[in-house]
Amino acid sequence: MMNGSDRRTAAACPCPVARDSLYTPVRIVELDLDEPSGLRPPGGSGAVDPEGRVLALVRLHGHPLGLVKATGARGDLAGLRRALVDAAHRELRVPARSDRTPAAMTPAPFTAPSVPRLPAAAPRPAEPAGQTTAAPAARPGRAGRARVPADPPLISVIVATHNREGMLRQCLDSLLRNGYPQVEIIVVDNAPASDAAETLVRGRYPGRVRYLREPVAGLARAHNCGLDAAHGELCAFTDDDTLADPAWLTSLAAAFAADRRIGCVTGLILPAELETPAQAALENHGGFGKGFAARTWSLADRRHEPLFPFAAGRFGSGANMAFRTAELRAIGGFDPATGTGTPAHGGDDLLAFFRMLVAGHTLAYAPDALIWHRHRRTMDALPAQAFGYGAGFGAYLAAALTHEPAMLPALLRRLPQGLGLAAGRVRSRPAAGGRPSLRLARLEIQGLVYGPVGYLRSVWKQRGVRAESCP
Repeated sequence: MMNGSDRRTAAACPCPVARDSLYTPVRIVELDLDEPSGLRPPGGSGAVDPEGRVLALVRLHGHPLGLVKATGARGDLAGLRRALVDAAHRELRVPARSDRTPAAMTPAPFTAPSVPRLPAAAPRPAEPAGQTTAAPAARPGRAGRARVPADPPLISVIVATHNREGMLRQCLDSLLRNGYPQVEIIVVDNAPASDAAETLVRGRYPGRVRYLREPVAGLARAHNCGLDAAHGELCAFTDDDTLADPAWLTSLAAAFAADRRIGCVTGLILPAELETPAQAALENHGGFGKGFAARTWSLADRRHEPLFPFAAGRFGSGANMAFRTAELRAIGGFDPATGTGTPAHGGDDLLAFFRMLVAGHTLAYAPDALIWHRHRRTMDALPAQAFGYGAGFGAYLAAALTHEPAMLPALLRRLPQGLGLAAGRVRSRPAAGGRPSLRLARLEIQGLVYGPVGYLRSVWKQRGVRAESCP
């Protein structure tokens, strides 16, 4: 991967029809080793009794540890759960039940769920010195679940949507299941083709969800619309094709409360379903996952990463990000010339992460703050996503230097080695069938080259748009 992303970071090579016809869906579930009852679907609503291939997120004391696989038989939930528990203890280094010390609960690294062969998460290797800084208080293995701060700040949750009212309803339902006490939910309807989203919000969620309309297409413009209207001390962003974990907001608030220097928090993103070959291919090609270990970044760190701090895709993704509202407003919010829906194709989230770092803030990754993402279900979207992935990263780099020209010497020093490593990862990434996807690699590289041009086109296009808040 090129360590950059627009709203979605995954893409994959379309498989032949014959291969698609052999694909077996994979059920996604949650398993908490503290709760001997059953298995839960993504988002924590109800219980499930799956059969066939199963991929489980394993938790301990509520904290995500890793992913394991098993095969379930019809009517044998107990047997499936035993198989998943055995896999967890075998593959994730789960501590003894009586040992709840933070040091004993080191999580396994994130491994994208390769489909059709589901992998087990490997034991966590030692991190290279200087590569990341871990925040011990925010590690997934700390004893006890994330708790609401004593004086919980108001969080404004901003959900941008575009012509997907069915997914939007499920997203909002999951947000309303969060137990966080101080929250406002804002839906920003971006360049809608109909009034369906407005009808949904006003009819189903009166008094619980605010509706705004941003008539100009562009994810960054939609986010800025919500940011302008937000009342919260913190603002969190997710997309309409996600499901929020019940502890998402509590975990975000806890991460901010741990250190006043933190200006931005991102979280774990996992696939909510792998029902189609396209969804499996998207996840295999990259997905969103950034791992199960908490991390922090700041410009004060001494790093050996080739593209730090420009490789902003390492920090997180726009489907699961939160900011201190005042600090985000201080850098001008999101650049409206970036993001999905513009000629730039993406880069809005990456630019915000980068500019927060340059402004002197610390970025934190909190895997307890979990969002489930519903990948696109059809193969015809994959080539465009591969191109858009590279384009978004290229546009982000151009925008970063536009906003922070003093960082140009640092980028020029890091660019040759960083892009060489990134291109190598793209060429070696396996496609759904296990073979390198040279076609998609070329599309991503073409997108990377196009990205700066796309950003300039978008900047020019924005000159004809009035800069005003959405109603």
